[in-house]
Amino acid sequence: MSTLKQFIKEIPKAELHVHIEGTLEAELMFKLAQRNQIQLPYQSVTEVQQAYQFENLQSFLDIYYAGATVLQTQQDFYDLTWAYLEKANSQNIRHTEIFFDPQTHTMRGISFDTVYRGIHQALENAHKQFGITSHLILCFLRHLSAEAAMETLEMALPYKENIIAVGLDSSELGNPPSKFKAVFDRARSEGFLTVAHAGEEGSSDYIWQAIKLLKVTRIDHGVQSLQDPKLVDYLVQNKIPLTVCPLSNVKLKIFPTMAEHNFKKLLDIGIFVTINSDDPAYFGGYMTENYQATQTALNLNKTEIYTMTKNAFEAAFLTTKQRDKYLQELDDFMINYRA
Repeated sequence: MSTLKQFIKEIPKAELHVHIEGTLEAELMFKLAQRNQIQLPYQSVTEVQQAYQFENLQSFLDIYYAGATVLQTQQDFYDLTWAYLEKANSQNIRHTEIFFDPQTHTMRGISFDTVYRGIHQALENAHKQFGITSHLILCFLRHLSAEAAMETLEMALPYKENIIAVGLDSSELGNPPSKFKAVFDRARSEGFLTVAHAGEEGSSDYIWQAIKLLKVTRIDHGVQSLQDPKLVDYLVQNKIPLTVCPLSNVKLKIFPTMAEHNFKKLLDIGIFVTINSDDPAYFGGYMTENYQATQTALNLNKTEIYTMTKNAFEAAFLTTKQRDKYLQELDDFMINYRA
């Protein structure tokens, strides 16, 4: 293994943009389908993987939601989350902030409690067994109504002690952040932090809306920010993090190739960018694979890899004590690696 590959594998990481439903590997999908006696429209794991050829965000979402139908019980959500956490541990992810989409399940008759308890128990066990710290972020499906989002927020209130923020995902085009202003106002009044997917397929105006109307702490994706120089200046001056997902962007044809991705441009002009895996089971890689693909295509050096990794710990919803601990761990790693 090359020195740089080993460096990427071993550097302590924080992940801020991963959809737990998007970590459903084909093998587990079939296992859960058999457990729950669900007939999948695929005959084999290979056939599922061959279906992962997406023309755009919507073509991916169609398969994503179909796959989620195998998730039925608290044990299913636990197994899904635990599989991701084992992978995270193997890639030296020290802290993770996980998106979950309760509406994907409640609209199928699965209770919010079932979804939450399965995920939460796995996170608790991973902290005990691996030392991984974590937070849950509830995402509203933006292709559904604002009223449906508000109903989901009401369902979440009894669990808000262990849900740190609300977010916004699913089909971006035609579903601007402004549609959910009242929901986010209510969420903030209940003590939730806010994040939102914006500027993936949508324009830079969607990023402005997320900042000004939803008052987000972070922008998920945000790769269209370079459309607007004033927005770039605002992001730099206010250190608003972007949780960028390179393999996802290429798989969904946001960028034709990894070599044409604008991640290094964003980093070079001083935007607070981070690398994340998004929906790794569908897009061909978890954190290490995203780091390696980006480094190879854009020729990132160790200092740039350190900077984007440090950005993630600084952008995470950690206590000062936790953040200081992880930043010290990161700096110690760099000192030892140079030695």
